[in-house]
Amino acid sequence: MSHALAWLLVGLGLPVVMLQRRTLALGAVTVQALVLVGIALQGASGPAELVAAVALGARAVGLGLVFWLLTSRTRDPHPMRAGNAPLRRGGPAVALALALSWLVPAFGLESRTAERVVLALVAFGLVVAATSSATVFQVLGIVLLENGLALAALGLPGTSWLIELGAAFDLTLIALVAGVFHERIFAEFGAGDTAALVNLRD
Repeated sequence: MSHALAWLLVGLGLPVVMLQRRTLALGAVTVQALVLVGIALQGASGPAELVAAVALGARAVGLGLVFWLLTSRTRDPHPMRAGNAPLRRGGPAVALALALSWLVPAFGLESRTAERVVLALVAFGLVVAATSSATVFQVLGIVLLENGLALAALGLPGTSWLIELGAAFDLTLIALVAGVFHERIFAEFGAGDTAALVNLRD
């Protein structure tokens, strides 16, 4: 993977962390997933790898359509204010990405750059899912993390295309289930904000 693609994948992850705009974040993770399709096609050396790349493409388009439909059906009546300023959200995400890059040893991808990109996407996804009260962003955090794992599957030498598909679709199911929970929370409380759940009692 070239350095340009590496920076592109990381750069597409940062807006999801720093900017609390659903359409921008959704577009960023969708483009990121499509870039992964391009990487898969570039590295395909046979019919099995092409099947895996096509499946990743179907995943990217399918997730994009599902979450576009989800966000269009669950528009919050009032803009949700982020609890922290963009730099206070982006700072911990970048710090965690750097810490993982320093602490996690090489794990067998084609280059250390690819490994750092995977770790950065995992870090970004964890921070988004853990710090945002908006349910849509928690789901998008899962998708960010999943994009990192899909990149790791593509970069492992000798990996079976079945493993690549499994890595791509296991967390996709989790993201879709989380999307259903988002819609249920919105239907119940009129907003996609997990802060509303603190009022629940047995």
